[in-house]
Amino acid sequence: MEPRPDSFSLRARIRSFRFALAGGRLLLVSQHNAWIHALATIAVIVAGLLVRLAVLEWTLLALAIGLVWAMEAVNTAVELLADEITLERRPRIGQAKDVAAFAVLAAAMAAVAVGLLVFLPHFAA
Repeated sequence: MEPRPDSFSLRARIRSFRFALAGGRLLLVSQHNAWIHALATIAVIVAGLLVRLAVLEWTLLALAIGLVWAMEAVNTAVELLADEITLERRPRIGQAKDVAAFAVLAAAMAAVAVGLLVFLPHFAA
């Protein structure tokens, strides 16, 4: 009996993780802003270790960092898909790219706010 196409397959799950990791590599090698996010992520982790953050503080920072990375990935996916459709300037495609870029900016601003709320009490003491 052949497995149903919608049945669980460990091999398929492993393959999907490989695809996701390949997407992460593409993000890092092709997007300059991802380099900035990587440096900021490292800086936040080092600072958190130095000031010995509490578990809740780490949780908030992990969520903020994850949100920025997720939005950067979605923004890059929108750009890649739009560029696959056409490289000519089209207003609605430009608007879609702008909205996706704003998603990254909004996530980054929220992450900065979380970072300030977490770190300022440690540096003010």
